[in-house]
Amino acid sequence: MVDTPKPEDLLKIKHTPWQLGLEKGWLRTAPDVEIKPGMHCYAGEAKNLKAVGMPNARKWSAGDEDWKLPENWKEIILDGFDDRLKRFRSFKLFMDICVRCGACADKCHFFIGSADPKNMPVLRGELLRSIYRKYFTNAGKVLGPIAGARSLTYEVLKEWWYYLYQCSECRRCSVFCPYGIDTAEITIIGRELTNLLGLNIDWVAAPVANCNRTGNHLGIMPHAYKEMMEFFVDELEDVTGVRVEPSFNRKGAEVLFITPSGDVFADPGTWTCMGYMALFHELGIDITWSTYASEGGNFGLFTSNEIMKKLNAKMYAEAKRLGVKWILGGECGHMWRVVNQYMSTMNYELAEGTNLEEPVSPITGTRFENAKHTKMVHITEFTADLIRHGKLKLDPSRNDNLKVTFHDSCNPARGMGLLEEPRYIIKNVCNHFYEMPAGSIREQTFCCGGGSGLNAGEDMELRFRGGLPRANAVKHVHKKYGVNMLANVCAIDRAVLPALMQYYVPEVDVTGLHEMVANAMVMEGEKKRETDYRGEPLPGMEDSEDV
Repeated sequence: MVDTPKPEDLLKIKHTPWQLGLEKGWLRTAPDVEIKPGMHCYAGEAKNLKAVGMPNARKWSAGDEDWKLPENWKEIILDGFDDRLKRFRSFKLFMDICVRCGACADKCHFFIGSADPKNMPVLRGELLRSIYRKYFTNAGKVLGPIAGARSLTYEVLKEWWYYLYQCSECRRCSVFCPYGIDTAEITIIGRELTNLLGLNIDWVAAPVANCNRTGNHLGIMPHAYKEMMEFFVDELEDVTGVRVEPSFNRKGAEVLFITPSGDVFADPGTWTCMGYMALFHELGIDITWSTYASEGGNFGLFTSNEIMKKLNAKMYAEAKRLGVKWILGGECGHMWRVVNQYMSTMNYELAEGTNLEEPVSPITGTRFENAKHTKMVHITEFTADLIRHGKLKLDPSRNDNLKVTFHDSCNPARGMGLLEEPRYIIKNVCNHFYEMPAGSIREQTFCCGGGSGLNAGEDMELRFRGGLPRANAVKHVHKKYGVNMLANVCAIDRAVLPALMQYYVPEVDVTGLHEMVANAMVMEGEKKRETDYRGEPLPGMEDSEDV
């Protein structure tokens, strides 16, 4: 036990605030920003910035000393800061109420993985708060560093950019904040401000530009989208013996289905997409796909509120054009955070201006009251309802080769409370399900490490650092239970997690939920099933000559 200090010892303690000590303290010293390769994404290309009307479109690199900013860049930032303080009450509140208690410090996976203090949510927020105090509070204008204020300099701007793009906006920190501060909202506004100077990354700017041009992040043209789906039809028939007939851009359909474009063009999402197609065929739903609003995801969430609103609106414009009653959405992450958290105030009038109705399942009659305003239902909610009412014939033994754990994707989990439905589905389509440790799942789930536009090949070190906590939890259940499959309901996760697993837990693969649903679903008229949708033998069929 530490000895109790004597009174005379206490008199010797210096009570001078640390900011006043000579050159010490991060507020009194210029940021020493070393933008390291592997820890950042490439700069946004001029053509992509121009495509959506972003300012200062030019060729630049984060590694350059000169970022080619306008002469009045500081004025642009401060005017933008002032505008957002006035427009967004939450931003003003979050600038004022943080007491720097540090409850969030060890909750961020990027801080856990990097040990960089500026990746602590509290300090990432302070990067902006220090400027707020300097220019927008009387105390900061007069007292400077004593009041937590510092001047906006070129080095500070680079520091902003570097750390704003080491945040996946997952909102895990907000779960633990006693004041409910959402550091992701601070990151969103911070990115908006840097975008005023054309300081975007290309893994955000390119998807935004593509989505604005063709309706999806990958820039897929309508005919190519349809051709890929027709390829899936053939693949699905090879596996099941059943030929499905999806419809495209069909006016008068009851339901419009929109999924992330990653599910159409990237494994393992492609097998999830085939699962959707099999499910719709088996149920005989009056549903159509759009080759124009061919993207559920919304990279506007990582760019600006205005672009987020615009990209969200395309789904409702297409729903109006086709005259559908409601929208069913696929397994996606930020699609659902935008819809669930922002849609009702962002594009509510647009949704109300269509003939969209409060969604009702045509199979079970269930009224999805939670979608009363958005007119959109998550496919996991839809499928869980089908299973609950006994509308699917399932053989979970077809997934007996899988020992499954579930990764709660940040946005559906924390952004819309989608916690029980995925687990309910998994337990009905497979016999071996194991939870990762408490504190790493549900509301407290860890991020994949590549959200908010950080899923780039050039920043693998950043992704592997950010994904370390999730990988550790998967490794735990792999060692304890033999888990070999990581399920999730997010297209970004299905793109990011395979590389993370190969690096940390190579024995574990990644799947979407509806791939497992389709494997377990016994379709009317199907042939004797010998393989799953990946072409791998079903349990008991390993020695079949036809496999």
